[in-house]
Amino acid sequence: MTNFRFEIQTSNNGLLDIPLAEGNALFVLGANGVGKSTLMHNLFHQNINHTKRILAHRQTWFNNNSMDMTASQKKNTEQNMRISDDQVYSRWKDDYSQARSSISIFDLINSENIRARKIAGAVDANSIEFAKNLSLIQAPLQAINEILGISNIPIIITLGKDEQLLASKNGSEPYSIAELSDGERNALLICSDVLTTEPNYLIILDEPERHLHRSIISPLLSSLFQKRKDCVFVISTHDVSLPIDHSKSSVLLLRSCQWNGKSINDWDADLILEADKIPNSVKHEILGAKRNILFVEGENESLDRQIYQLIFPNITVISQGSCTQVEKSVEGIKGTENLHWINAYGLIDADDRTKEQIQTLFAKGIAALECYSVESLYYNLKVVSRIAKRCSEVTGVDEKELYNKAISEIVKNIQPHKERLCSRLCEKQVRNNIMTALPKHKDIALRGEFEYKLDLKDIIEKEESLFDKLVSGNDLDGLISRYPVRETPVLASIATGLGLTREKYESAVRKLIIDDKDARKYFKTLLNNLTSLIDK
Repeated sequence: MTNFRFEIQTSNNGLLDIPLAEGNALFVLGANGVGKSTLMHNLFHQNINHTKRILAHRQTWFNNNSMDMTASQKKNTEQNMRISDDQVYSRWKDDYSQARSSISIFDLINSENIRARKIAGAVDANSIEFAKNLSLIQAPLQAINEILGISNIPIIITLGKDEQLLASKNGSEPYSIAELSDGERNALLICSDVLTTEPNYLIILDEPERHLHRSIISPLLSSLFQKRKDCVFVISTHDVSLPIDHSKSSVLLLRSCQWNGKSINDWDADLILEADKIPNSVKHEILGAKRNILFVEGENESLDRQIYQLIFPNITVISQGSCTQVEKSVEGIKGTENLHWINAYGLIDADDRTKEQIQTLFAKGIAALECYSVESLYYNLKVVSRIAKRCSEVTGVDEKELYNKAISEIVKNIQPHKERLCSRLCEKQVRNNIMTALPKHKDIALRGEFEYKLDLKDIIEKEESLFDKLVSGNDLDGLISRYPVRETPVLASIATGLGLTREKYESAVRKLIIDDKDARKYFKTLLNNLTSLIDK
């Protein structure tokens, strides 16, 4: 593990030694003129041997969509760039703007080729199992296309003949990546730079919002953080909303700086270890164009946000942790609609709520998930069948054989957990009933007695009877959608039956949504409550 240094002299907190740990992100937040660029230059200088710097003022257009430099030229250019980046003038001037784009494209194409050569080499050596394992490692272009889809950019990047990178939008004929829009090119460059960075590196990303709307850059950053947990990210930004969207990150808040000639003596700065604790005085709403926001349960890195962003690409998806926070967020925005141009929706787990409760939430703009958890969407049997077909095209194994193998162990793997799964489901029902029955202030004012009695035996036995009915009827989708199957071996066995890990299977599902419009429509039918809420 690499130890990175980030020391900053402050006027209000003395010398700050800011912790930089792999898997974490630090946002450096401040207005123009508070010394962000100088601070980023100092950070680069302190860690020059293990740092990649992605500049906001770099060139974002391409002269070519293929490798236009040799490996030797690339190596020499990178050495010269590193020397230049260590100079003070690099804060405002870049002598290698064109070369940076060329190197990004070189690294992306080269990484694809290296992966292909490793797999071919294993096959040539008759190490078929090793080749299969290598093929399960996500290709850089596949990762980029997944991230672009999650980030509301409907383009697919492919590597064509003569090692040319091509783009396709909404199923169009492939065209040169040089024809992409400024934002699309910048998103591609950022993804390429981050995904091809060496392991255990510090990645300095300067003002990523400069060429990208925050409805794009926010999910793009979340996805990159998830893909490169082996790296440290430091992001310089003017946009206060970016760190708020990534609540697990830390924030270095710069208020001002004291200059001494051409150098800075110190900064007025505060280190905030949780981004959601940014002072209200610096928070602001983004006004302007109408925006649609979907608040969901879970964290930024969770399966929830990723799949919902792909199913509803025209909506910004923001994770809010608990269902209570989702409700507060939606109600807060809807309660101040005269102050902004934002449409807010919510999606929460049903948690065995009554029909009346679900209808009340729906009227507030909040839909209840029609299954126990998001895993029910990923592992829906029709989805499993589609992934089996895709795996068949790669492996040559009959898709029916793969599908049958994937689902063959579901009942066997879920039955030993019957009591726990049923009691977990009943727990939500019991809690909900109790909370609904609690006396209100008017009841308390009457000074009467409050009694509440539950027959827990009857509740659990009814649920176990339903469980047995689903098993005897071989209703596999019913079992997966009703119970917390992620706490059992069921999901892993489905993925293993297809020759995949859970992570690779779930990534394949997201790619399916990106590639297949019909699949996206099918997922919308599984989320009928939310779909009807958004479309009404």
